[in-house]
Amino acid sequence: MTKIIMSKLFAILASAVLFTSVHAQDTSCTAAATEKKLAGAAKNSFLKKCEKDATAKCEAAAAERKLAGAAKNSNIKKCVKDAVGEAH
Repeated sequence: MTKIIMSKLFAILASAVLFTSVHAQDTSCTAAATEKKLAGAAKNSFLKKCEKDATAKCEAAAAERKLAGAAKNSNIKKCVKDAVGEAH
């Protein structure tokens, strides 16, 4: 019985680490715009495209995790917020 519990716990922790590492690898859109020293229309265009790309990635990740309803929407919203970074 303990072996089953430990294997389930390991699976949950492994998936959490994997999910976190996938998001941690990407620099936020805002940070990337700052690194590239973008300003004005160029920055706005970059941030808009970056947010669109992040939304697509987050939606795909939610679908892969088979999330639905409020859990899916909440997950996507947080994922996009994390990807975009500070408010632009």
